[in-house]
Amino acid sequence: MNSLEIFSLVAGLVGGLAMFLYGMNVMSGGLTKAAGGKLESVLAKVTERPIIAYLFGVGVTALVQSSSASTVMVVGLVNSGIMTLKQAVNVILGANLGTTFTAWLLSLNAISSDNFIINLLKPKSFTPFLAIIGIGLYMFSKSDKKKNVGTILLGFSVLMFGMSTMSEAVSPLKDVDSFKKILTTFSNPIIGFLVGIIFTMVIQSSAGTIGVLQALSLSVKVKYSMAIPVVIGAEVGTCITAILSSLGANKNGKRTALMHLYFNVIKASIFMIIFYALHATLNFAFMDDKIGMVGIAGIHTLVNLVATPLMLPFSGILVALALRTIPIDEREKKEAEEQKGIQTLDPRFLANPPFALEQARLAAIAMANMSKDALVKAIGLINNFDPEVAADVEYLERKVDSYEDHLGTYLMQINAHHLGVKDSHTLSVLLHCITDYERISDHALNIMQKATSMNENKRSFTPKAQAEMDIFSSAVEEIMDLSIKAFENQDVKTAKQIEPLEEAIDGIHMEVKRRHVRRLRKGKCTIEQGFDLSDIGTDFERIADHCSNIAVGIIEVDEDAYDAHGYIQQLKADKAKDFEKQVDFYQNKYLLPAVKY
Repeated sequence: MNSLEIFSLVAGLVGGLAMFLYGMNVMSGGLTKAAGGKLESVLAKVTERPIIAYLFGVGVTALVQSSSASTVMVVGLVNSGIMTLKQAVNVILGANLGTTFTAWLLSLNAISSDNFIINLLKPKSFTPFLAIIGIGLYMFSKSDKKKNVGTILLGFSVLMFGMSTMSEAVSPLKDVDSFKKILTTFSNPIIGFLVGIIFTMVIQSSAGTIGVLQALSLSVKVKYSMAIPVVIGAEVGTCITAILSSLGANKNGKRTALMHLYFNVIKASIFMIIFYALHATLNFAFMDDKIGMVGIAGIHTLVNLVATPLMLPFSGILVALALRTIPIDEREKKEAEEQKGIQTLDPRFLANPPFALEQARLAAIAMANMSKDALVKAIGLINNFDPEVAADVEYLERKVDSYEDHLGTYLMQINAHHLGVKDSHTLSVLLHCITDYERISDHALNIMQKATSMNENKRSFTPKAQAEMDIFSSAVEEIMDLSIKAFENQDVKTAKQIEPLEEAIDGIHMEVKRRHVRRLRKGKCTIEQGFDLSDIGTDFERIADHCSNIAVGIIEVDEDAYDAHGYIQQLKADKAKDFEKQVDFYQNKYLLPAVKY
């Protein structure tokens, strides 16, 4: 071959491989987006039973067309605490069988017939039409679902064009003796095995390695003796993607990647030892026969079809090996408890924005409930001080701060991705509300600190003032409950009940201060008690204001309007009678005790 022919061959092979890998990546991404984050959600829920987890691993991997993608998905779920190691190991076993579907899909290229109908089944015949349909859906459709379908069709088309390009590029090699000699070296099990590992590690796709091998088999004579060790090596090489993904993960994430590696190393080692020991004894005649695309897909499937079900009852061994390699220590247990909730905000989920957003929503709901917990505990300290409860309030406030920091960053990362209309609304609500819940926890801390000061200085409210504060705090707890209910369910109806209650709370605050001044003039309480009451009352009123902000944010996002002050004024103007009726309801519900003048 002259230099121009060599250049054309290399360019065709590299370009074809690039298209093949890119097409697979695009198709996998489109399939994942089309699932709308449901794959991971279901995966996390159905993995309690080993056989179900295994079958789901097979199905998910066949769907997203990549064992690397599904294994990285599992690493993320374990890293975030959504899935345990015991659940993950069975999904990983299933993923190894599911990835064989790709090779069978590529085997359609081996169809050869003079019959027009049968020839239409060959990807080269129908791929151009899929490509034009895909580009039409992607460019001209306004529906996210149709765009995702277009992406899937485009990815599949590019993948198949890549396969065809590789096959055509290597076609001249069938007459090159030096290349035949290179292929012959693959017949050495060790060399072929290492080639399979290294090539797969470089391109980070076992399907890519097998695809290249299948493309070669279309144009040059590839024997069984050459193909088998390369296919087995690819099984080990594919583990590199999960290992690289786990580098930034916690210890459980790293253990998940190790389980994937251990299984494939054990599987490959046992197969190589048993198969080649039998070959040395029985001298399999088929080893010198030409292998086609179907034969390569068959070997890939057979190895996993035998190995993965056999390993299923012993999957605990893989967990034990991973735990022995990276043992659990006390520090890890403590960190896991502290990071529980936040760790669900795993960067790996950003590749699937709807699922990442769902994790952020669940973390934000947990944050809101922690704010409420801090508030309820702080209120209880006013007339029943307990140092341990005070410490709990301080801990919850710090935890809520941490949630806000992580959530804010994570939500902005999600926002950088394309989201559907509903998901965009959800993200806007979260961004609107997390700051308000963080501020509510700050006010809970203020109340706790005031209760601590009162306890240290032996101060308490008068019975009448305490009775008023009990009613005041009950109204504040209800508005907090309503805000969380509205926030959790994005419930506009519940959100619209909050502003009238906030108005009633403003009135309660003014009346409590007025009554304190009256008691102060009569000498029935002290200035210091007044400061305590004023400070706590101000915190109560501010908490109600933040609940109102949350409600307005939910309503605005639902109605695509972003003027909080204008909304409240409009609410009072347009529905004055109904609004005042609701305010009256809450004023009567939280009516302060009658006073004698």
